[in-house]
Amino acid sequence: MAECSGIDSNPSSHTMDKSITLPPDEIFRNLENAKRFAIDIGGSLTKLAYYSTVQHKVAKVRSFDHTAKEAASDKLYEISVQEEVTARLHFIKFENAYIETCLDFIKDHLVNTETKVIKATGGGAHKFKELIERKLGLKVDKEDEMTCLIKGCNFVLKNIPHEAFVYAKHADSEFRFQTTNPDIFPYLLVNIGSGVSIVKVEAEDKFERIGGSSIGGGTFWGLGALLTKTQRFDELLQLASKGQHTNVDMLVKDIYGGSYGCLGLTGDLIASSFGKSATADKEFSKEDMAKSLLHMISNDIGQLACLYAKLHNLSRVYFGGFFIRGHPVTMHTITYSINFFTKGEVQALFLRHEGYLGAIGAFLKGAEEDNPNQYSWGENYAGSSGLMSVSPDMNPMQRARSGTFDMLEMDRLERQLVNLPLLQDPSSYIPDTVDLTEDALAREYWLYCFEEALDGVVKRAVASQPDMPEAALRAEKFRQKYRHKLQTLRHQPFAYGSLTVRSLLDTREHCLNEFNFPDPYSKIKQRENDVALKYYQKAVKSLEELSWEERQFALVRGVLAGNVFDWGAKAVSDVLESDPEFGFEEAKRQLEERPWLVDSYNQWLERMKGPPHKCALFFVDNSGVDIILGVMPFVRELLSRGTEVVLASNSGPALNDVTNGELQILTERIAAMDLVIQAGLRDDRLMLVQSGSSSPCLDLSRLDKVLAMVVRERQTDLVIIEGMGRAIHTNYYAMLSCESLKMAVIKNSWLADRLGGKLFSVVFKYEVPAGKPSQDCETSTPS
Repeated sequence: MAECSGIDSNPSSHTMDKSITLPPDEIFRNLENAKRFAIDIGGSLTKLAYYSTVQHKVAKVRSFDHTAKEAASDKLYEISVQEEVTARLHFIKFENAYIETCLDFIKDHLVNTETKVIKATGGGAHKFKELIERKLGLKVDKEDEMTCLIKGCNFVLKNIPHEAFVYAKHADSEFRFQTTNPDIFPYLLVNIGSGVSIVKVEAEDKFERIGGSSIGGGTFWGLGALLTKTQRFDELLQLASKGQHTNVDMLVKDIYGGSYGCLGLTGDLIASSFGKSATADKEFSKEDMAKSLLHMISNDIGQLACLYAKLHNLSRVYFGGFFIRGHPVTMHTITYSINFFTKGEVQALFLRHEGYLGAIGAFLKGAEEDNPNQYSWGENYAGSSGLMSVSPDMNPMQRARSGTFDMLEMDRLERQLVNLPLLQDPSSYIPDTVDLTEDALAREYWLYCFEEALDGVVKRAVASQPDMPEAALRAEKFRQKYRHKLQTLRHQPFAYGSLTVRSLLDTREHCLNEFNFPDPYSKIKQRENDVALKYYQKAVKSLEELSWEERQFALVRGVLAGNVFDWGAKAVSDVLESDPEFGFEEAKRQLEERPWLVDSYNQWLERMKGPPHKCALFFVDNSGVDIILGVMPFVRELLSRGTEVVLASNSGPALNDVTNGELQILTERIAAMDLVIQAGLRDDRLMLVQSGSSSPCLDLSRLDKVLAMVVRERQTDLVIIEGMGRAIHTNYYAMLSCESLKMAVIKNSWLADRLGGKLFSVVFKYEVPAGKPSQDCETSTPS
């Protein structure tokens, strides 16, 4: 978020201020490549949307032809940094007072002259139509407000995992983010503007206004202005937040002396809004009257919403409109009302980007020829402001909204993302093991941890681009940006949805990409892959010399020892920095002896004595020793048993995790010296597929559509998840409809202590879904 100077200090002023200076790289980013515009102008806020193409660097790997002269070195592949163009959506929200300055800025910086039309919605679109057309030279094409609202709502619910939240005023975490159901329909949208519209949404383009009320936000504002002489809506809400409605409202106990048990009415319930003002001969404070009015209108809307939800059998009810606009006091009163009238059966849901829905919808209407809905989109944390609390009780940094610009950026993803078909219940799946929004101790530790690691990340980013003299300057900008994000999350842990280790890692990756560091660990991965390959045949030979039972244990220990080589873990990166010779055998000696912290090995061994699995899906982790000396021998054993194997690796780089491009080259090289792997590839029994992720963690609800299709077609009956990020920070509690194996070494002493273990403790978690016993085990031991 960027502060603007020269703000009119008079809070009641609505004049356009042309003196503000806009930092273009922070607000109207990439405007020179803007293709399409849409605008949503409300009573006090303008929301601008535009589409741009973003040029950024990506790391590519290319295999050397080892029969040709170009393979003069021992390196397996070369790394090149190339330019790539991707699509990005920009959404900016600002006060109407700044609209003329913003339009001037856009006109001065707009390079693309192909754009002829700007889609517009909202009540102010007509008022500012002439100004927009004159300033930008674009024809204003007005779109229906409700259609835009619904389109925008569908878009954010489908593309932003932590979009919806429940507001709990007195809980440790005010914002409780909801897991978005893969099927977002049907739902009820209660839009509270001047009045109230209640809309039933059944499909992408199928919705119906089923009811409404003339008593809405305009009623609160109008009556509030008459009662308190306060003209501004936000000031009225601030008065309400300080008021005590029981001084004005008549309660049940004021009539009956206590509760009315026969009817189940508690004494503290409002019997009559403003009831005391009819009989009391005294002046009432502005604060108390504003609070009473807020309760009266919220309760009325809440009861109406509940009746319509019950009538149409809808359990998901979203609230939006300028009456809500993220204000804690309105969200609390609506939540209380819904809880009361439905006895807790229906939750009031609010949206993190509620203010952008109209602009998003208007943009989508203008971009229908490009069909944005056929793609998956992801929030770019580096360029988004996040959810800002406007609670008067919050610290001043959070409260100072006047003159600020809120931003949302969404990047088009290369792959269409869907659920893993093997999730037992996609609607209740939560990827993350710990919600740092609710766990203050864990939050403080991990924020400190990520801040402490910044110097190392900056150093590796610069080292990854030795031929680029400006890399140090870009790395410093990355440091400042990410540190600012961490500081924001300290004050507002809810800014980007549930705060988790995964979101902290993803935010760091987004910031690195923002400053053109697509793969800071590329050279480390390259070196470790080259070294590990030299030991592959020796490792396989030593395994083949063991008895069957000894080999099973050695294979598991191999995967676990390989998983120690994780540059994302400080305890490991410190060792690898100081002792480059630290190797596979040393890692095995570091492992905890059995019984492990979580130990299902005996059950796994018994299962391996039974018939082979049809197909195993293996989510792999690190490059080097992990994938080559740990995972590949394990995969080899599965193939030898007659099990097909799908190796799922990251689509894009994250830390030292192996990417799909790297894995393709590594597997080809291994196949050249291993007939089992070679036959697996040749017979299509070993497949390498992108996961669709560029994160060190794993969200099984956002996977590459091709991977999901392969999982179905191959009738996958075993899922293996490896590594601390994918099996501990995420998916530790994930319930699958088939057998699963989660393997990881805990390389963080604080986390190990929390789990009751120590550094390098082992998690080996083999699970069979309830009611689905694993295959009957044979008593004979395979050879």
